[in-house]
Amino acid sequence: MHRRLAVTGVVQGVGLRPWVWQQATELGLIGWVRNTPSGVEIDLHGDTAVIDTLQTRLWTAPLPIKVEQIKVLGAPTTQEAPDPSSPKAFEIQSDLSGTHTRATTIGTDLGVCTRCLGELFNPDNRRWRHPFIHCPQCGPRYTLARSLPFDRVHTSMSKFLPCQRCDHEYASSTDRRYHHQTNACPDCGPRLCLRQADGSEDTQDPIAATLALLRDGAIVAIKALGGFHLCCDARQASAVARLRHRKRRDRKPLAVMMANMASVQPWAHASEHEQRWLQLSERPIVLLQQTAQAQRDLPYLAPGLAWLGVMLPYTPVQHLLFHDACGRPEGTAWLTQAQDLMLVMTSANTPGTPLVTDNQTALMDLAELADAWLLHDRDILARNDDTLLRVRHDGSACFLRRGRGYAPTPLALPDSAGQTKDEHTLAPSILAVGALLKNTLCITQGERALMSPHVGDMDSVETRVAFTRLADIWPTWLNTQPDALACDLHPDFFSTILAAHLTQTRASTASRIDPLPLIQVQHHHAHVAAVLAEHSDDKAASGPVIGVALDGHGLGEDGHAWGGELLWVHGDQTQRLGHLLPLSMPGGDQAVREPWRMAAAALHTLGRGHEVLLRFAQHAQAPLLHSWLSQSVHQQPHSTSMGRLFDAAAGMIDVLAPHTHAAYEAEAAMRLESLALQSWPVAPLAQGWSITASMTLDWRPLMHWVADQSTDKAAPSHVAAVFHATVAAALADWAQQACRQESVRTVVLAGGCWANRLLDDAVYEHLQAHGLTVWRAQQYPCGDGGISLGQAWVARRRMLRMGRA
Repeated sequence: MHRRLAVTGVVQGVGLRPWVWQQATELGLIGWVRNTPSGVEIDLHGDTAVIDTLQTRLWTAPLPIKVEQIKVLGAPTTQEAPDPSSPKAFEIQSDLSGTHTRATTIGTDLGVCTRCLGELFNPDNRRWRHPFIHCPQCGPRYTLARSLPFDRVHTSMSKFLPCQRCDHEYASSTDRRYHHQTNACPDCGPRLCLRQADGSEDTQDPIAATLALLRDGAIVAIKALGGFHLCCDARQASAVARLRHRKRRDRKPLAVMMANMASVQPWAHASEHEQRWLQLSERPIVLLQQTAQAQRDLPYLAPGLAWLGVMLPYTPVQHLLFHDACGRPEGTAWLTQAQDLMLVMTSANTPGTPLVTDNQTALMDLAELADAWLLHDRDILARNDDTLLRVRHDGSACFLRRGRGYAPTPLALPDSAGQTKDEHTLAPSILAVGALLKNTLCITQGERALMSPHVGDMDSVETRVAFTRLADIWPTWLNTQPDALACDLHPDFFSTILAAHLTQTRASTASRIDPLPLIQVQHHHAHVAAVLAEHSDDKAASGPVIGVALDGHGLGEDGHAWGGELLWVHGDQTQRLGHLLPLSMPGGDQAVREPWRMAAAALHTLGRGHEVLLRFAQHAQAPLLHSWLSQSVHQQPHSTSMGRLFDAAAGMIDVLAPHTHAAYEAEAAMRLESLALQSWPVAPLAQGWSITASMTLDWRPLMHWVADQSTDKAAPSHVAAVFHATVAAALADWAQQACRQESVRTVVLAGGCWANRLLDDAVYEHLQAHGLTVWRAQQYPCGDGGISLGQAWVARRRMLRMGRA
């Protein structure tokens, strides 16, 4: 029997072909396996039952292989098989090039695996302390790929010619690096170098020299997988202070790297779920609750916050720094022993610019930030920042930034309009460009969506250039011509302007006379849709849901600022059922940076405007603000944003004291949450909210209480906790009423405010206790980092519904 299979998914650069060779050889099958632009093809000759066995095993291939689809090409035949006595009865063939749509995805960048660590710290192994050790199960992939198929010639390893021993490993079917495309060793691989500020270089022992600098309080720019880190000793307050000063990052929290879980224990509490996420090969930064010792001894790492971002080493270089710190012991026993060394690892970039990826840019742009540079000569071809997440009580993740280890892993989008799932060309391809903050790009290709790694805020020219380049490269990389563009409603967002431009340039690429369709998706509809995309395989996603979309800002269909929205969503259609009581924003964007302004606006809405001058006498602009609110409230910009309501409560309690301005986005809300944790849990305020007939959620009873308590000098943590508990109970009540009104049983929680773990868990538990199905973002960011996915999902559904695929 002869059968040919086409396998798609994360199947290139992850060891699938050698694994198939091993399986086929074990089963006595003959034929071949090869990479193609669309994935992997397998040609099999043998007994039907045995071929069935191999085909079944493909679905359970070891990680990081992720098979999404297996398609039989043509009808099986009884074609005569090749000679079984041939020494190449089953072989790995050369890659097949082509220009048809690529339905494959290379693997993501993964931390060093256990077997490679065993070699790295074995003095008798030829890769002992090799700073670039990796194998088919670990190491870089996406960040060193130039194009597909994933072959050495298409990567930044192409300039490193394998030595004789590496060639032997590549060709040996019994070696674990059999057909490993980026195989290298100390004799033929990349080189590490420590560059000092005076231009001198250390190539003899750059790891030891780097550690010595760090222990002396220096700041070192270290080249990792997807870009550079700025690194210093986290336990030296003076070093961290210099880093903050140079990077102009006064209070924004800094992530730290520790050797292992034993090293984490004194500084942060980690549940079993959190430990599991920390130790995954993807190696994300995980937000952990600080211990009392950490808050006492290391208050400068995450000022005013209860949580600290922690990650474990994932590159050989990082492991070697910790190896040196404990005296270079033989073997791997030290990997589980507590270490004192703790390193700040923060993205290496100047404020507002993208992560630095190449050596020359690092030497120039980071000259005022770093004292030295730990460089290597393997080029980073794709920028990919560290992933940041927190872990919920149920073990699921709430992603805050999705990058290294996870992007660009595809998301399956099961067919919803009658297409055959096997045909990747039937569903329309959408290129979605996101919004303004924490931006990402998303492209749909057949029955799947691929979202780019985190790019950043679209404020700076440098970030806009990087995003524009990505929007140009990604469709070319996937050889996919978009059928439409999707973007936000806001006309002034750079992403919206770019999308309009791309409708013209992409039409020219496709030799079309008319521009490509531009589908604008309301911001909060896109938030809800991103969660629905994650649940596309659930039948409930095809029906209507109630969406509770909470964030800081998004342009509404009425031209006003939205951010606390109750939506009915059915596929690409949405209706606004209700919203938070609007709140003035005196000074516009200035009110976002100065929470006391939002508190003043809330007092005015409560009919207590006369208190503004007394409460905020320390602010020189308080009299003007009071006059402005009193005389022109109807001309003030206003918002229904939950983020602004949190700012108002934070301003009432004065959580930023002694500071008056937020140093980074959502600082006031994050400090309010951390403050609330000190008194959590508490009961919600009785009658702390009301819901009008028009489904407006009125927060005034709660804010009256907050204003009274802050005047009476009640414990700030108690006030913050009651605020959280009451908002959660009110939101659950609001969603339940909407479900009854619309006869819907599924609620979607979406938007950046759900990054708040107290709010997220409390509302989830309230709704589940009342028998409702609750969906939350679990694979993609809940905030604006997931907007592009939601835009792509809505646009795709709309084109399918309108028959414009």
